[in-house]
Amino acid sequence: MRVQGARSWVRVGLAVSAVAVMVTQIGGCGQTVAGTPVADGIDPTDAGGLEVTDGPTGPRDGVEDAKLEVENTDGGEMDRLAANAVADLYDYWETEMPANFEDQKFNRIERLVSYDSEGEVLTLCGASTKQFQNAFYCGGGGEDMIAWDRGVLLPMLAENFDPISVVGVLAHEMGHAVQFRLGEKSNINQSTPTIVREQQADCYMGNFMRYVAEGKAKHFELNTGSGLNQILATLFFIRDPAGFDHMTEGAHGLAFDRVYAFQEGFTTKDPGRCADMTVEEINGRIAEKERSEKDEQSGGEAALNDKTLGLLQDSLDKAFEDNGAEQPEITENGSKCDEGESTSPATYCAEENIVGIDLDKLKQIAEPPAEGAEPGQQGAGIGDFAAFAEIASRYTLAIQKQVGANLEDRNAGLRTACLTGAWTETTIDDDPNTTDDKLHLAVGDLDEAVAELLQDDSLIAADVNGKQVKAGFARVAAFRVGYFEGSGECTKQFA
Repeated sequence: MRVQGARSWVRVGLAVSAVAVMVTQIGGCGQTVAGTPVADGIDPTDAGGLEVTDGPTGPRDGVEDAKLEVENTDGGEMDRLAANAVADLYDYWETEMPANFEDQKFNRIERLVSYDSEGEVLTLCGASTKQFQNAFYCGGGGEDMIAWDRGVLLPMLAENFDPISVVGVLAHEMGHAVQFRLGEKSNINQSTPTIVREQQADCYMGNFMRYVAEGKAKHFELNTGSGLNQILATLFFIRDPAGFDHMTEGAHGLAFDRVYAFQEGFTTKDPGRCADMTVEEINGRIAEKERSEKDEQSGGEAALNDKTLGLLQDSLDKAFEDNGAEQPEITENGSKCDEGESTSPATYCAEENIVGIDLDKLKQIAEPPAEGAEPGQQGAGIGDFAAFAEIASRYTLAIQKQVGANLEDRNAGLRTACLTGAWTETTIDDDPNTTDDKLHLAVGDLDEAVAELLQDDSLIAADVNGKQVKAGFARVAAFRVGYFEGSGECTKQFA
C-alpha cells in the first residue's frame, strides 16, 4: 500500500520483482500467438461448481505413456510428463473445438520439441534456447510448434508446486495453438495486443483443467482442494512484475488478472467465453494499470509501525463507518484474547472488541520474498499488503458480529474474504500523487492478496476460530466479489 502525506510519504506494499521464470512464447516467427468470475453459488465446499476433494493430483498410476514424437527428447521423466500432457490436450481439443466453434477441426501440433536450457543450444522459432527457461508456442511463418525446457523450467515447476503445474503450463501454451487455429473466431489477428492472447490462453487453460478435475483425462487427475490451489499458485509465480503495463508487448498480466481468466475458463467450461475476451473487456477490468512516479521513487516498502497501523485503523474505520457497528481497536498484544480462542498472527477478541496482533509474526509476512522464491515458503514473506489484509480480515469479524452475522457458520470465511476485498477497494486513489496522509492501494498489492489467500494458514478467508475455506479457488473468488461489487454484495451472497 502507499502512505502519502503533505510532507513525507512511504509506500507500504511490495510487488515481487521479476521471478525466476516467465512462461511466454517467442516472438519473431511470423505470427506468434501468444470483472468477477461467475460468482453465483460460491460455496466454501465448492471450487467453480465442483465439490472440493482431497483425492490424488498428478499423473495417474498404471497408465501407459503417450506415443508422441518429441524432437530432441532425452526420454526422461519430464519429457514423458510433457508428452502425456499434450496427448490429453489433444483428446480435449479434438472434441471441444468442433463442438464450440462451428465444427472446426482441431489439427495436432506439427512439432513438439524438448530442450535443456543449460545443455545443447538449439535455435527454435528464430531464437536461441541457451538459458531460455521457458515453454512456448510458435505459429505462423511455416511453424506450428510447442517447445519446453526439460532441464530447468519443468523440474522447477514440479518440485516447487506439483507435476500438475507442468500440465497447466502446457495447457496455456496449447491455448495459443487454439487461438492460432481459430483466428478471428477467437478475436485474434495480427494487431491483437499480447495481453488479450495471454488472458485467453489462461482461460483455455482453465477449460482444460476443469476437464482434468472432472476425471476425464487419460493421464492425469486433479483434486479441487490442494491440487487446484497449486495451479493457482503457479499462476502467481509466473505473473508479470508489478508496474508492468498490461498493454506492453509481451505482457501476460498480474496474478490477480491471470487467476481471473483461469477461473472464468474453469467455472464456465466454455471455450467460447475465452474467445470473447477482448481488449475492451480486459481494459475495463484490469485493476492495476501503471506505477506512479512516487511508486517508482519509494523502493516499494515500509515497515509495520505505529504510524502505518494507525493509518490502517483509520482506513478500516472509514470503510465500515456506515454499518453503525462499534468499531474494534487494533492492539498489539501478541494476538491473544483474554476469553475464548485466539488466532495468529491476528485475532478478533469478541468480548473485548479488539483486534489483537502479533507484530513480529506480521512483520515476517510483510517481508518480501527473495527474487524467484515461492512466497510464504521456507521462511519467505509475501509483502506488506498481505500483513495488512490479515489484520483487516479480523477487523471485519467485529463488523459482522455487531450486525448479527454468525462468525462460525459455513459462509463466515467467504464473507470475511469478501469484506476484506471491499475494504481493499476503498483504498484505491484515482490520483496516485495525492498528499492526504492515508493508506492507498499500490501496484502489486492485489497480487500479494492472491498470494496470501492461497497460503494454507491464511486468515483472510477464515472464520473467527481460524477455520479456513478449503478451496483457494473460492477464497480468491469471494475476495474479488467484495473488491468489485462492495460490502453489500458480501452480505447478499454470503448471508
